[in-house]
Amino acid sequence: MELSIKHSNISSSLTLAISAKAKKMQEDGIKVISFSVGEPDFNTPENIRNKAIDVIKNNNIGYTAASGMPTLKDAICKKLKVDNELSYNPKEIIVSNGAKHSLYNIFQAICNPEDEVIISSPYWVSYPELVKMAGAKPILIECEEDNDFKYNINDLKKNITNKTKAIILNSPSNPTGSVYTLDELKEIAKLAVENNIIVISDEIYEKLIYDNQKHISIASLNENIKELTIVVNGLSKCCAMTGWRIGYTASNEKIATIMSNIQSHATSNPNTIAQYAAIEALEGDQSTVDYMRNEFDERRKKMVELINDIPNISCNMPKGAFYVMVNISKVIGKKLGNYNIQNSMDFANYLLENSHVAVVPGIAFGNDNYIRLSYATSQENIREGLNRIKKALSNI
Repeated sequence: MELSIKHSNISSSLTLAISAKAKKMQEDGIKVISFSVGEPDFNTPENIRNKAIDVIKNNNIGYTAASGMPTLKDAICKKLKVDNELSYNPKEIIVSNGAKHSLYNIFQAICNPEDEVIISSPYWVSYPELVKMAGAKPILIECEEDNDFKYNINDLKKNITNKTKAIILNSPSNPTGSVYTLDELKEIAKLAVENNIIVISDEIYEKLIYDNQKHISIASLNENIKELTIVVNGLSKCCAMTGWRIGYTASNEKIATIMSNIQSHATSNPNTIAQYAAIEALEGDQSTVDYMRNEFDERRKKMVELINDIPNISCNMPKGAFYVMVNISKVIGKKLGNYNIQNSMDFANYLLENSHVAVVPGIAFGNDNYIRLSYATSQENIREGLNRIKKALSNI
């Protein structure tokens, strides 16, 4: 029996695989320092948790509209106006089961067979797979560390064809922490408008940005690019609400309608309790968001300092999110103890098995010369984990 050809070549998530292996070791009593997780290590703010408890006790928590509660859509519209200088109406907002679900809906809504979607590499692990699940083709553009892993506009131009449907823009970025400047966004917007290409702007890390930089949504530049942009956001990262599964999109109404129809058949509405909690997250006290950002900032500085103090590895200072891409190219081809390090997976396995440090191999993000470390963990763990890595590299 032949099963789905389209979906048989979808790969599993290496980031989840590493996390699972590390958790199994911890369950066996081994103290593992994990730099692999892609979620804040803070609890969901108390006001949000209390809102959910109140809703369970006192509210009707049945079905809502498939594309999200009107009151939540109103709150999202207000947020986009205040934070991003973007004007949308509720019909242009789709609330989904996390930003990943939002992205799934997008590709299902816009892609046809043979369409091409441009993705910068290193990339978030799910981008190429989500594109392939929609029957389209991911076009990967390798972005250099010297350019902070961001698109070079000339490389973008070279990769545009008559099949190009969309460009994915992730700022701040997972896995690199890079942030696009106003001038860079203007160049990409001009190119997209000239070629009638959709821009999928993944802004899930917008609140986690450092060094007095300002997040700019490409959709805010002018009406022409706004019409072509699908803004993706959510509450998982900025409000420590990963398990609540609330993400959303803002787009023109034609695209939003197709996504709403897809979602109505695929999942019905997002979790009702989480939608009420999301309203509180958007409209309630924001002090915990500021606190978390400041904590991440301190951890970022410490992690980069310690990494660049270790011989044979190095990294840039990320401008946003909570990840560092570490260059391990000098380690590739070398021997560590009894291990021959031929690629990033070898190095990640060596660190996990011998130093009990979990990192994500760069091959998961499209570049085998790197590993990704998350600083969504304590300063104590950062110091201990990087000390273990330093010792592991001392016998190279």
